[in-house]
Amino acid sequence: MAQPLVSPPTVTKGSEFAPLLREIKAAGLLERRTAAYTMAIGINVALMAATWAGVAILGSSWWVLFLAIPLAVLTTRAAFFGHDAGHQQIAGSRKLHDLIGMLHGNLLCGMSYGWWNDKHNRHHANPNHTDKDPDVGEGVLVWTLEQAEGRTGLHGWLSRHQAKIFFPLLTLEGFNLKVSSIRYLLGRPRREARSELGLMAAHLVLYFGALFLIMSPGQAVLFALIHHMLFGLHLGSVFAPNHKGMEMPDDTTNWGHLEKQVLTSRNVNGGLVTDWMMGGLNYQIEHHLFPSMPRANLRFAQPIVRAYCERIGVSYLSTGLLESYRMGLKHMHEVGSELRAQQ
Repeated sequence: MAQPLVSPPTVTKGSEFAPLLREIKAAGLLERRTAAYTMAIGINVALMAATWAGVAILGSSWWVLFLAIPLAVLTTRAAFFGHDAGHQQIAGSRKLHDLIGMLHGNLLCGMSYGWWNDKHNRHHANPNHTDKDPDVGEGVLVWTLEQAEGRTGLHGWLSRHQAKIFFPLLTLEGFNLKVSSIRYLLGRPRREARSELGLMAAHLVLYFGALFLIMSPGQAVLFALIHHMLFGLHLGSVFAPNHKGMEMPDDTTNWGHLEKQVLTSRNVNGGLVTDWMMGGLNYQIEHHLFPSMPRANLRFAQPIVRAYCERIGVSYLSTGLLESYRMGLKHMHEVGSELRAQQ
């Protein structure tokens, strides 16, 4: 890979992103890493197969429940590859990306690649915009004082305590991904949803068929609960620190692409363990600026992007993992403050 050494850019008003893009291209960081992806995907699939082999060997032993832990981690890795396929990071063909995405999303994870891709691309286009980013739209959780205003009953209780219950709620995300996917696909034209629904049906039959064939009903249900709860917690913990507590633009905000992506995103510092557990998405600023960049290249882009932002005077935030969670939870706690004051 080319070394990320380039000359300082010339910056003119309204074109802040173009010089940075030239630096990144000159460093070779937008080039495909198809061979590396092929190896990584092959290893992950092999490890998932080995885990399921372990499930079959242990059978009805209660020790089998411990295998739900590595399976949750490997399922999250599969979701990362589906995510990358949606961003066209892996190969040169859109059809191949769609195939990779559906095999990882629908078949291995049991969630709709099409639903995730649609939702995630809207997030990338307008991060942290409450009217345009589905990740900060009003729902079980709220992200602005305006969203929290007037909420009563169960929704009011959730808003008042959302910072405290955020991580417990993430344990439900693995189930929510399946439910939201099915609802999305059932609302699509049959010819568009047929392939995805077929792969999701295959996932459910193979997954629960294997569990109930190998284990007792009680063990099968408990294994599925542990697997999905840990999967949701792991996946949610990767995406949670990236934007919560950062700038939230509205329709009056006049930002260019670079400001829109950098000021709404936050990086998480860490070494190889953090990078692996978070799939490289702890370099969230770089990912948002260059969504088609292979994930493995994000850490090489980070010093280039940070230095460039410093040169042009754009705030660039990178914190430790715990500090990042603290910032997000603090924001959620403050959003519910008015409702708590009304008690």
